[in-house]
Amino acid sequence: MQPAVRDHQSADTMDELRALNARFIHNFVTNDVPSHDAILHPAFITILSTGQRWDRATYLKYWATAFDPDVIVYWDVRDELITVIGDVALVRSTNKCTRRRDGNEVTGMTTYTDTYLFENGTWKCIQAQITAVAPEHYPADDTIVSVYIKGKLQQRAA
Repeated sequence: MQPAVRDHQSADTMDELRALNARFIHNFVTNDVPSHDAILHPAFITILSTGQRWDRATYLKYWATAFDPDVIVYWDVRDELITVIGDVALVRSTNKCTRRRDGNEVTGMTTYTDTYLFENGTWKCIQAQITAVAPEHYPADDTIVSVYIKGKLQQRAA
């Protein structure tokens, strides 16, 4: 008897990938290394906006302290786009971030593509890539999925 083929185009799969994207971001904002480690593939790498590549261990070490709510006073996720091709999912979104240092605030956006592989019945992130976004390409506020202020998830109107 052959195992059932999973429909990766189903609403359930899209909901699962949206939840993984939300968990990925929440793990970052809360510096939750164990939860984040659990969703990463053993062969995970990240590619930073500078082109630098980090292996899984380097990335997780950074993850432990990367988000400081006293510095990153605003963080949102917007313009979410998920594409599934076979057992690979591309989860893309843009983050707006406001950083406060020495009384000055700087706001910018980056977009990311997290590549997930469906193996052994679960999705695992095998690569994350970040790219800076020029202001003329900023996605609109009406595409916001979630907002964090000083590291706290804000309730969204239904």
